[in-house]
Amino acid sequence: MRLMLLLLLCLTPCVSGGKVLVWPGEFSHWLNMKTILDKLVEMGHTVTVITHTATPSVMTKRSAGFNFEILQVPHTTEDSENVLNEMLKYWMYDMEKDSFIQVFLKMSRAIDKMMAQNYALCRAMFAKKDLLEKLKMEQYDVVLEDPMSLCGDLVADVLGLPLVLTIRFSFGNTIERHVGKLPSPLSFVPGTGIQLTDKMNFCPRNTMRNVKNIPIYPRPFLPNFKFVGGLHCKPSKPLPDEMEKFVQSSGDDGIVVFTLGSMIKNLTTERANTIASALGQIPQKVLWRYSGVKPDTLGPNTKLFDWIPQNDLLGHPKTKAFITHGGTNGLYEAIYHGVPVVGLPLFAEQPDNLDHIRTKGAAVMLDFNKMDSNDLLSSMRVVINDPLYKENMMRLSKIHHDQPLTPLEQAVFWIEFVMRNKGAKHLRVQAHNLTWYQYHCLDVAACIFAIVGLIVFIFLKVCRFCLHKCCGSKQQKRKSE
Repeated sequence: MRLMLLLLLCLTPCVSGGKVLVWPGEFSHWLNMKTILDKLVEMGHTVTVITHTATPSVMTKRSAGFNFEILQVPHTTEDSENVLNEMLKYWMYDMEKDSFIQVFLKMSRAIDKMMAQNYALCRAMFAKKDLLEKLKMEQYDVVLEDPMSLCGDLVADVLGLPLVLTIRFSFGNTIERHVGKLPSPLSFVPGTGIQLTDKMNFCPRNTMRNVKNIPIYPRPFLPNFKFVGGLHCKPSKPLPDEMEKFVQSSGDDGIVVFTLGSMIKNLTTERANTIASALGQIPQKVLWRYSGVKPDTLGPNTKLFDWIPQNDLLGHPKTKAFITHGGTNGLYEAIYHGVPVVGLPLFAEQPDNLDHIRTKGAAVMLDFNKMDSNDLLSSMRVVINDPLYKENMMRLSKIHHDQPLTPLEQAVFWIEFVMRNKGAKHLRVQAHNLTWYQYHCLDVAACIFAIVGLIVFIFLKVCRFCLHKCCGSKQQKRKSE
């Protein structure tokens, strides 16, 4: 027995864990990043998360395995949620009623409030000199940052650490183009917010000259960009007993899963009743994540939940369709499990996310504010009863699963790769060291134009000189005669 134990100890690989410093985002961004952090801890790495007292989603007491550095900020969790909810309410219900100027001014004010909270967090971070010294003494290997929350890159710079960004998209493609130098050919890279595909004729390509956003179609990537979409997806687990009982009561009709994500806590009474009325007219049982007031039109086939195990429900064999706002996490889970989608986009990149799935024939999209009960009912019936939607989504699912490593394994591998190779600077493109005119070869073009212009100038001068000589000699000859 002792010999066997000794052999087992000898066979156990020596694990030299690294140290990861984390600057997280909020809500679904945090959930996505937490999946990576859990795996890093499992692999033997030490993870320290820098967060603050007003965070609405980073649960410091429930996140076992992480170390936390909590910054004191002047605003509260309620303040953070109020600013976000104010912007979301305007985006969902009132934006389309306003002119472009009004939208710009109101969104600017909302963003200014969010930026003020971000700046307060930055000031709190760099005001704690003792914390910065402590972090320097800890000798971390890498900083993992969600760039939607500002200042992580400054922390990495001050500490002299390599930086890994986890990002979904940025408006104007700002982070990808300017921070990552990712090329964005306008001829086949569509932009967020205008719902174009990668197949564009002259007019859309002309539009793309002025609108450059993050693409969701095949495009060129640099060696330091790694695509790990769907890293949080996993096989489904058994449902809670009460929920499983409700699902099984659906019989052969199956179930429909409905959620508008973690950020939407409530709906207007009119919208809630419109949705509930449509849900009540299908034969399927409906599991609706909704924490607002119970709609008057709620049907007996629909059950409300404050929270649902979304991944496990989408992986259940009785699930026929998924009604969603088009968040990245939910759509990847739908693809992973092969569940067709009815999309109700609300804000940000969600219309483009859903349009991408729609162009693949696996989703139907509706306008959340303009749809009525019949529109939603018709869309659900089409997605549930037309086998083509299921077939197309299963095709996407097959493609997603056809990878040598899972997206999560790839994400962890490349973070460890950066740690092992001290920042992996050999993957960094030279574009970071070029000016904007060098990047676009404008200096070369200017030089070529100058040379061509000089040659043309000299040629014209020579021609003029020859012509003058020729014509001048003829005139002198005539005068002499």
